[in-house]
Amino acid sequence: MLWLAGQYDLLRGLHILAAIAWMAGMLYLPRLYVYHCSATPGSEMDTTFQTMERRLLKGIINPAMIATFIFGVCLILADAKIRGWGFLHQPWMIAKLSGVLFLSAWHGYLAKARKRFAAGTNTKPEKFWRATNELPFLAAIVMVIAVTTEFGRP
Repeated sequence: MLWLAGQYDLLRGLHILAAIAWMAGMLYLPRLYVYHCSATPGSEMDTTFQTMERRLLKGIINPAMIATFIFGVCLILADAKIRGWGFLHQPWMIAKLSGVLFLSAWHGYLAKARKRFAAGTNTKPEKFWRATNELPFLAAIVMVIAVTTEFGRP
């Protein structure tokens, strides 16, 4: 863990880059769903959207989430070595971890929605996808402000 603490800035940078990629995909996938809602199941447009959604999820969103988690855990271990484990109980860290939990659940929901679109059984209207499109960004706002200000730190 001493090596991790010495690489803190590098780990933080890699974590941020992975989170940016994860967020970009999580913001784009619901937008694809908005347009996919108007495609006739089985049509060429439907097939094109299915391909785009699958590639986005499996080629960008899933790997970026995994990288975000790996670098996040490394940061937690490095931080624990630097200042002890007490930071995990701070309000800013609880807000960050709550955001990660929300984004992980939303990621799972989007992945299940992709399977419903692929099966031709989507029941959510275009308005639903438009309304929920910005949820990951709202979570990111809370998480970034909490971490950068260390909100609630004594």
